Amino acid sequence: MEITLPLFYLIIFPGFLFLAVYGLWLQWLDRKLCAVMQNRVGPPWVQPYADFVKLLAKEVIVPDAAESGMFRVLPFFAMAAVMTALLCIPVTGAALFPFQGDMVAVIYLLTIPTVTFFLAGWSSTSPYSTVGAMRVLTQLFAYEVPLMLALIGPAILAGTWRLSGIAEFFSAHPALMPAQAIGFFAALIALQGKLERLPFDIPHAKNEIVGGQFTEYSGRLLGFFNLAVDMELVVGAALLNAVFLGGQNGFTGAAAAAVFLAKTIAITFLLALLKSLMARIRIEQMINFCWKYLAPAAMAQVALDIYLKYRLG
Repeated sequence: MEITLPLFYLIIFPGFLFLAVYGLWLQWLDRKLCAVMQNRVGPPWVQPYADFVKLLAKEVIVPDAAESGMFRVLPFFAMAAVMTALLCIPVTGAALFPFQGDMVAVIYLLTIPTVTFFLAGWSSTSPYSTVGAMRVLTQLFAYEVPLMLALIGPAILAGTWRLSGIAEFFSAHPALMPAQAIGFFAALIALQGKLERLPFDIPHAKNEIVGGQFTEYSGRLLGFFNLAVDMELVVGAALLNAVFLGGQNGFTGAAAAAVFLAKTIAITFLLALLKSLMARIRIEQMINFCWKYLAPAAMAQVALDIYLKYRLG
């Protein structure tokens, strides 16, 4: 029994299987919402699952000039980092493995997939992949600071760097949540950049550099990279929920899971809305936007939360 329960948490819920299945479903929801907003029908709900299974059955082709070992293991590092991050975020009440400072650990873990994307493109040695890899790294320096600054404000106000503690604080003080609006939208836009979604899908712009950093990937390796991105969508939405929306609002068990699903779906809707309203921008435009507008907005949220912390004593 001592071994069975941790294995259930890691493999079934809220571990790998839940993260993979829910991530693929959110991918469908995102595509369906965008289709409705653009007056299209959109894919059936089974499409992401069918696409993933099809990629698993395809042949894996490794370019002759590529670093074969690194080329093959990077998708698994990306998935492992994302899954580990979820274990520190509250899903059904408290997180599975909470500790003081786990928010910093989650931010670090969510940076690892981006680094694997860069290494995937660089190790492919393809010109398209190399350009995509350089864009991945350049984009990382644009959105990472605004994202961290946006998350720091609520942590200062809550007086803890533990995600479960931040969620509990805002669940107990719901009147303070509207004051986090600036930071929430700054984090939402930064998350859009981290997930490389429109208007920040510059690293894999198909009409410019084919498939970007993943141009040379095929078969199950491409499928696992795509799955890592879908899983990262779940974890990113869960992170915003814990920091800005009060987590599961004090619920536990099935009720907490229902609140978690509802809030992550709402965040996915906002991401889909942003994706549908915007056209792709250039890489230097993204850098200018993040440093001129997004970072100052996040700093304004930090200053506001410091003031509120002082007023609350």
